[in-house]
Amino acid sequence: MSRLVTVAAAQMGPTQRADSRAHTLDRLIRLLEEAAGRGATLVVFPELAFTTFFPRWLLDGDDLDRYFERAMPNPAVQPLFDRARALGVGFNIGYAELTPSGERFNSAILVQPDGSILGRYRKVHLPGSVEPRDGARFQQLEKRYFSYGDTGFPAFRAGEAWSGAILGMMICNDRRWPEAWRVLGLQGVELVCVGYNSAAYDPNGGTGEDASLRTFHSTLVAQANAYMNATWAVAVAKAGDEDGSGLIGGSCIVDPDGRIVAQAQTLGDEVVTAVCDLDRCRQGKEKMFNFGQHRQPAQYGPITERAGVIEPPQAAPPAAA
Repeated sequence: MSRLVTVAAAQMGPTQRADSRAHTLDRLIRLLEEAAGRGATLVVFPELAFTTFFPRWLLDGDDLDRYFERAMPNPAVQPLFDRARALGVGFNIGYAELTPSGERFNSAILVQPDGSILGRYRKVHLPGSVEPRDGARFQQLEKRYFSYGDTGFPAFRAGEAWSGAILGMMICNDRRWPEAWRVLGLQGVELVCVGYNSAAYDPNGGTGEDASLRTFHSTLVAQANAYMNATWAVAVAKAGDEDGSGLIGGSCIVDPDGRIVAQAQTLGDEVVTAVCDLDRCRQGKEKMFNFGQHRQPAQYGPITERAGVIEPPQAAPPAAA
């Protein structure tokens, strides 16, 4: 029998700084209910789904702390967990985590339909800077507000409700790094959940990227890496105009051949669904990307030995005649 999971990409429109937690939670629950009505048993929400993308602002003290969750779940978000369990739907959702020891992470959690927590993940590839950029209208200060994730890229085996799927998580910028996908691929991943809040402009300054190009890149990496690791991928945006700062949409569900099977068409709250046959991963995993037969890890040393680029030396000038 095929191993089927109906998955929903629950794209969110913008969440403004002035929006209340209750208002945002109501939107999340409505998206969850719509997805359940379409038969989904796994709903993927965006990065930092409970808040605006606050790293665009220079913040400290209570102005910063109010965006962080000290536990997950907690009383402020419990209604989402309760509604999901009542509907028999699980979900993946991103949030800002403040640990008991005071560490801060850009995190995500994977909750099964029975309400049990299958896994947690902390974002590894943090973009932006620690210090604000002079003259920039909007900042990208994830390196200021978050520590680098310390979980690695774990895969998790789900229960029967999700057909024993092997699932992994990434957050936003992680999806641009093939190493993240390959680590999951080496654990046999069959479905990768990715939430993102990606600027509709170059967040590091310059005019070389616009919303169209950044949406293309977002879709490109989901398609290419799903194919190269023979996995389903569900990439989900928080999109639209947040307090004058644009976020791309393009939420999509991609099959193990790298084909888009469902994609959002707006920059607002929108649900798209697909029935994901996990056994379709077998073709790629057993043939073209049969890692055990074809990988040559002894030749890949520079990938883990260095972070930056080391260029080859300049060629020596020709000897005089």
